[in-house]
Amino acid sequence: MKSSKFVYAIESLSVWVGRAFGWCILVLTLSVSYEVFVRYVLNEPTVWAFDTMVQMYGALFMMAGAYALAQDSHVRGDVLYRLFPVRMQASIDFILYLIFFFPGMLALFWFGWEIASDSWRYKEVSWNSPARIQVYFFKTIIPFAAALLLLQGLSELVRCWRAIRTGVWMERLDDVRETEDALIDNPPINADIKQP
Repeated sequence: MKSSKFVYAIESLSVWVGRAFGWCILVLTLSVSYEVFVRYVLNEPTVWAFDTMVQMYGALFMMAGAYALAQDSHVRGDVLYRLFPVRMQASIDFILYLIFFFPGMLALFWFGWEIASDSWRYKEVSWNSPARIQVYFFKTIIPFAAALLLLQGLSELVRCWRAIRTGVWMERLDDVRETEDALIDNPPINADIKQP
């Protein structure tokens, strides 16, 4: 079905980008570890580590949004929602995407584009440290993250529309799972052995 291909193509892109930006964690960890070592062991702190850490964390946070949406991992207050039938859940999601999600993401894209273009025009640098690292590359992530979220939002709308029509949610692309979910689906072999 064409709608499935559309949804899974966008979801694949969101997952790929999320995994790619996941490597920011490694750069962030190495930067923090290096800074701690040179600051407290060698007593020679760097001028660039703080800016690097802020930019890596910000890039990870912004670009993981579409990934989390594709994996249905965003925090949700679903005390009552989960008790509703699928068609009602999908209808609620569909309406909320139209009323709140898309206007918010369009605003993020619009103003993010303005912020990034101003930053490029001024060749903006960081004022957080003496290193004066360029931040215009970093600020360019804002409209890109919003565009990716808008694309993933379209995918979610199609997913909701299909659930409204069929009463069944489409399967999501499988990726990393929480340990608790994996244990619920596949309990340990000796789980029914009673401990003394």
